[in-house]
Amino acid sequence: MKHSGSCHCGQVSFEVDGDLQQVMECNCSHCSRKGFLLWFVPRPQFKLLGSEGLTTYTFNKHVIAHQFCAKCGCAPFAYGKDRSGAEMAAINVRCLPDVELSSLTRIPVDGRSF
Repeated sequence: MKHSGSCHCGQVSFEVDGDLQQVMECNCSHCSRKGFLLWFVPRPQFKLLGSEGLTTYTFNKHVIAHQFCAKCGCAPFAYGKDRSGAEMAAINVRCLPDVELSSLTRIPVDGRSF
């Protein structure tokens, strides 16, 4: 299924295709403060449509490049790699307006131990 997403002001927009059933709920200092619910998909399933004002934030081991809008501050997705080295996109499903969050299975991840 194809989902459309964006930051709050709409300058950063994207589409992602896949079967969204579960998300990661990480407790690292960044994800817990922002309330991220992340859905990791192979990078070819992600298409950036609008990128005006797109800015990158990295921290800790600089493994994930969190993308956010310079205008509204919303962080709708990030780029990274899985353990095999495959390019991935981490989608903040809270930025997908057509998704009913209560229908998703949340997988807790202990990001503080990485």
